[in-house]
Amino acid sequence: MRSVRAVRVRLILPLLTAAAVLLGAPAALAQQRPLVTEDPEPIGAGRILLEGGFDLAHDYENPVSGLEGNLVSFPTIGISVGLSSIAEFQIDGGIYNHLSINARNPNAPLASLLNVTGDSTHDVSNAVVATKIRVWGEGPGHPAIGLRFATKLPNASNEKGIDLDTTDFSGSVLVGKTVQSIRIVVNAGAGILTNPTSGVGQNDVFLYGLSFARAVTQATEFVGEVNGRFSTRSEGAFPGTESRGAFKFGGRYTRGPLRVDAALFFGTTSVDPTVGFTAGFTYVFNAFTVP
Repeated sequence: MRSVRAVRVRLILPLLTAAAVLLGAPAALAQQRPLVTEDPEPIGAGRILLEGGFDLAHDYENPVSGLEGNLVSFPTIGISVGLSSIAEFQIDGGIYNHLSINARNPNAPLASLLNVTGDSTHDVSNAVVATKIRVWGEGPGHPAIGLRFATKLPNASNEKGIDLDTTDFSGSVLVGKTVQSIRIVVNAGAGILTNPTSGVGQNDVFLYGLSFARAVTQATEFVGEVNGRFSTRSEGAFPGTESRGAFKFGGRYTRGPLRVDAALFFGTTSVDPTVGFTAGFTYVFNAFTVP
């Protein structure tokens, strides 16, 4: 089953391009759920964006704990605050992760630390705190450009075996352009991932993202992306810092300030979930006035 992933990777860019060309209605300017590729446009001064939803991942794997199975995350939560017309502050995370265990690797680096005796385990999600700044607005002949800096906090526990108890840092350049009726966004950056097996050493990874959003009616959009990271460590990636990626296709429906979404995603490496599903909502409102 995982042997088909190399084919998926080769098909990603042609599929994204084809999907973008086939549909033909105005595109939304900013992108939120179910996409994770960041649009350079902030949400606006004094506005607050709330996101919530759930994720289902089949064949989830944690190479550090050695646990494999099906993962349910609920609720996933995101909060963005518009600090000014060009900047926003973001917090993303989740409250409950439940892993139904299908396999264990007793030789995994931190398998001996596990406090899991049954056929399932649960834990909280790691939180990510970030700041996004638009440095150049979009114009007729050029795209919008922004910067995003993020820190992943170590909320999850090694003893639960689902996520990594590490602190990671990242910075990305965000580029977005509306071409005729399609919103296209590209992310490129770098991440510093702590060695989760000992806390000593790091893996510097290249971060990437490519997404599109296409409106098929005034309220409905078709969206897709490929998003992930490449390990650059010449000696080989530490377990838990490997190259990873996901290919996602879905849709969004907007009514007033509320948007609902759903999407399927497919892993692009042997350690990614083979397939998954996500659904949720986004709500934006004016909360305060920026002087």
